[in-house]
Amino acid sequence: MEKNTQIQIIRSSRKTISMRITGPNAVEIRAPRNMPQAQIDHFLQQHQAWMEKHLGMVNRREEEISKLPPLTDTEIRALANKALAYIPQRARYFSRLIGVTYGRITIRNQKSKWGSCSSQGNLNFNCLLMLCPPEVLDYVVVHELCHRKEMNHSPRFWAEVEKIDPNYKAHRKWLKDEGSKLIARMKQ
Repeated sequence: MEKNTQIQIIRSSRKTISMRITGPNAVEIRAPRNMPQAQIDHFLQQHQAWMEKHLGMVNRREEEISKLPPLTDTEIRALANKALAYIPQRARYFSRLIGVTYGRITIRNQKSKWGSCSSQGNLNFNCLLMLCPPEVLDYVVVHELCHRKEMNHSPRFWAEVEKIDPNYKAHRKWLKDEGSKLIARMKQ
């Protein structure tokens, strides 16, 4: 493990211990409130290879991202205009398949969200979706429209998404794996 790796230990009323990578050189350990520190240290030692492998992956990804050129204001405007022409067509198409209605569609240039659905049925989409594969963009549209039936991420919600997009897990994974590279191109 690198010397500059920050390990945050969060104790709570849980029964098991877990570890996750939270960023470059950052690890979070969640442990039961009464677990002895020696047991936590032993857990860290047992999982050191996993931690180093995944920290390496995160660090390589961050390095890759830092080399990407930021999008210019002109490029962002062009993406927003393309999205405004294209995404409403996809929303109309999928809303009929899902059997829902929706309100206004807004295109934004966001640094964290790909889409959202308000309780009034208004839909927001990130203009960066225009840089995604078409099936990933369609997944986000379907996802937000399915919130018109289920305003949560329950198993019922995911069942609705899967009816329309049987490969939604792969599309979701693409956004998780590759989406950060697109979002990193937004000006800071």
